[in-house]
Amino acid sequence: MVDKKGVIVRFYRFKNRLKEKTAGLAPGAATISADALAEAEQALSKMSEDYPDWVQGLIVKLQEQHGRSVDTPEKRREFMEEISRIAHDMKGQGGTFGYPLITDFADSLYSLTQGRKEVSDNLVELVKSHVDAMRAVIRGRVSGDGGEIGKKLTQTLNEAIDKYSE
Repeated sequence: MVDKKGVIVRFYRFKNRLKEKTAGLAPGAATISADALAEAEQALSKMSEDYPDWVQGLIVKLQEQHGRSVDTPEKRREFMEEISRIAHDMKGQGGTFGYPLITDFADSLYSLTQGRKEVSDNLVELVKSHVDAMRAVIRGRVSGDGGEIGKKLTQTLNEAIDKYSE
């Protein structure tokens, strides 16, 4: 084919391999075998059991970055970038494994630290408040909404946010 400027244009049609893999399945008609579903549920259950131990490692990393930002104020911005990255990773996982408070607290921490050019003493205090709240959730194995404990942790964190917000 030739376009308006006389340039030869070629169109390529690539095979839709995904369509081939789902051939014969009407939308909504796909089924998963009971065995495969049970196996997936068992794997998720196992991962949920391991989640508190795994996420504790991330909380320790957050705590280390916070400590570095206290000890080395001239490098706070790079420490906050790492804190933001860790919080971003954490916010997508807590709810999946039965700890939505971790997701909520990590989302809040990410919002506070993401893309910050200036890192004040107040922001450093807010990071500490978030890390302390997450540590309390995992140490107490506060799953789900946490009931009264979850409400108290959320309230305490919100009070810190109100106090230290700029």
